[in-house]
Amino acid sequence: MTATPDVLVVGAGIVGAACAWELARTGARVEVVDQGIPGGGATAAGMGHLVVLDDDPLSSLSLELWRALAAELPKGAEYWNCGTLWIAANAEELAAGRRKPGVEMLDEKQLYEAEPELRPGLAGGALAKGDAVVYAPVVTQWLLGQAGVQVRREAVRDVGELRAGAVICATGALTQKLLPELPVQPRKGHLAITDRYAGKVRHQLVELGYMQSAHGQANESVAFNVQPRPTGQLLIGSSRQYAVETAGIDAHMLERMLQRAFGFLPFLRECSVIRTWTGFRASTPDKLPLIGRLRDNLYMATGHEGLGVTTSLGTAKLLAAEILGRPAPIPAEPYRPERFHA
Repeated sequence: MTATPDVLVVGAGIVGAACAWELARTGARVEVVDQGIPGGGATAAGMGHLVVLDDDPLSSLSLELWRALAAELPKGAEYWNCGTLWIAANAEELAAGRRKPGVEMLDEKQLYEAEPELRPGLAGGALAKGDAVVYAPVVTQWLLGQAGVQVRREAVRDVGELRAGAVICATGALTQKLLPELPVQPRKGHLAITDRYAGKVRHQLVELGYMQSAHGQANESVAFNVQPRPTGQLLIGSSRQYAVETAGIDAHMLERMLQRAFGFLPFLRECSVIRTWTGFRASTPDKLPLIGRLRDNLYMATGHEGLGVTTSLGTAKLLAAEILGRPAPIPAEPYRPERFHA
């Protein structure tokens, strides 16, 4: 380094790249450091589902920012406004779907008109037309390029030794190793992708019981979550595991996840799965990220669980406002690190 940067971002996933991009646009001198390939960690392992969750203003802010940015993204980003169809298995879940903001409710007949391959006997669904999907590794590289940032490939073992006007820790599931005083736990997930079956699934399909799996504290859980890719492939999730540090495929979890998907989309049993992989989400006890100043000049942008891609742009906007002393676009208090660490 020739001079101390205004901002040093630790972590070149999509959250770190978004923070670098947002601050570079204000004229700040930004550097990024990461021991791995930019966009190659949890960013590459996830689904890239851009989704508004019911109780989270950060996801709402972020989706607005994604929609505004969509026209500028490169073709390889594969931004696709396919929408999310939340599937109700019964009347109780259908009632829960009605409580979701900004959705169009589908009765049983409308559900099968929208997605004919779903199994019989489902009650209906809630369609969020504004949701989208994106290929996050390409977006990560693009954001870093737009920021004019070259990523330094080196390991960081002590963020307290780093010198910059502001240091942003955007290290995802690795946060626990750098800052063990923070309750950020890795939560393992599996994904599988099929060969090309264009037109078989038209929307991102998620069961309305998904949030129970995502927000629960069980050591292991699965939920139905299938995403159609612009290539015609189908990306199948979703599983969650605590207290697992190995990155290899856990056969029993993969089997549970696939069986859950088969229960909603029976035709998947006949599809060819061409690749399976795992990744680690950064999870906090209350399932909200850590965004903001931790101490001195150290700021956090981590703990996004399965919403790192979705909320990356909103996280960057919120964090930049704090660093620059500007008004926050949404209330920042729910995300402040001091709720866990005074």
